[in-house]
Amino acid sequence: MEMIQQRNIIERIKYLIKEMRFRQAEFANRIGVDPSNLSKYLNEKLPISDALINRIVVNVGVSKDWLVDGSDLPFAKSGTGVRSVNVDETQIVEPADAKGTKVYGIDVTAGAMPREMMFADDRVVGTINLPELLPTDAKVVRVSGDSMSPVIQNGDFIAVREVTNMQQIFWGQIYVILLDDYRLVKYVRRHPSAPDKVILRSANPAYDDMEVRLMDIRELMFVHHILHVDTRC
Repeated sequence: MEMIQQRNIIERIKYLIKEMRFRQAEFANRIGVDPSNLSKYLNEKLPISDALINRIVVNVGVSKDWLVDGSDLPFAKSGTGVRSVNVDETQIVEPADAKGTKVYGIDVTAGAMPREMMFADDRVVGTINLPELLPTDAKVVRVSGDSMSPVIQNGDFIAVREVTNMQQIFWGQIYVILLDDYRLVKYVRRHPSAPDKVILRSANPAYDDMEVRLMDIRELMFVHHILHVDTRC
């Protein structure tokens, strides 16, 4: 692999770490690499290997073509960047009892509550401690409805983190989209002919695609993990 290609891959890895809001050590844990070795890769002290590339592709869900030569979109296939995990209800504990990612007592797809009210302190109902999976600034909320079934089932939780730059969308990834009148959980796809619009796609084929103007999107939240909560415990 040529030096220029190696450096371009390093820049794309750094882009992923930044956009997914991982610390470098968290990203290393996500892809199953020793953090010190990841640092050596990123500082060009170790050559980028096929094994490292494959670990990133499998564990992050990123397009291999994009990672290797930039010829594709980062997340070209719908939903490949989101992982699901089964948790039991006992892992969600009172905020005073443990540290972890905050769980908010809201249905993210119900109503048109502004972001400031959604994530107010008085809406925190518990915490879930999954440091190996969830970034430190994630927020856990519930989803209702069947438009994203079977990927996200009615009543599942999702861990989201807020997007600060809507010019850097991971096309094909799942987002929470806040509009003036309602909120949605959908795949966000590039519009084939209108750069000022996006396509919102459901996982459930019974739902039609929606066209939305970028200027009408008030907030975007990246769906980082899907949490299937088992209430039988």
